[in-house]
Amino acid sequence: MPATDSFDAFYRDARSRVAVHLYAITGDVVEAQDVTQEAFARAWQRWDQVRRYENPEAWVRIVGRRLAINRWRRTKSRMAAYSRHGLDAHALPPSEDNVAIVAALRQLPYEQRVAIVLHHLAGLSVVDVARELEIPVGTVKARLWRGRRALAPLLATEDQLPATEEVATRNPAIEAPDDPDATTARGGER
Repeated sequence: MPATDSFDAFYRDARSRVAVHLYAITGDVVEAQDVTQEAFARAWQRWDQVRRYENPEAWVRIVGRRLAINRWRRTKSRMAAYSRHGLDAHALPPSEDNVAIVAALRQLPYEQRVAIVLHHLAGLSVVDVARELEIPVGTVKARLWRGRRALAPLLATEDQLPATEEVATRNPAIEAPDDPDATTARGGER
């Protein structure tokens, strides 16, 4: 069996058990997923050696635990540094608007959120977003349109909540994806 096939089979068989194990240790689903993925990536890099071990899954669990411990130590050290030195004097707390925007963005599907952030927050053109995400320009436009349409009611105040159809037709920041001449609310090129 080729190395890639044996690793794929190993990964399919062991990934859930390792993730559950690391979740029980970290108490954080996202952290457990991150260290699980990193542990399997390291196993893949050394698969010729790891596959010969009596229990490769145990090796991955140990690596995952060590990664989780290292992350915890880094976080603990960072917190100790903050307590010693305090937060950066120039760092301001986030505004209510920033908190609302981040909360609304979290409710969008990942693909729409990435397109919105790259285009509106990072200031990339539609073409640059497409290049960075390696997707067609039309797909970027569609994701931006859908993302803006989903964000509008999430960011509107109670007295500003129009029907969803009205939002798409009235708001200049929300353009249909097939309008090649449309510009953003900033007035710039998409």
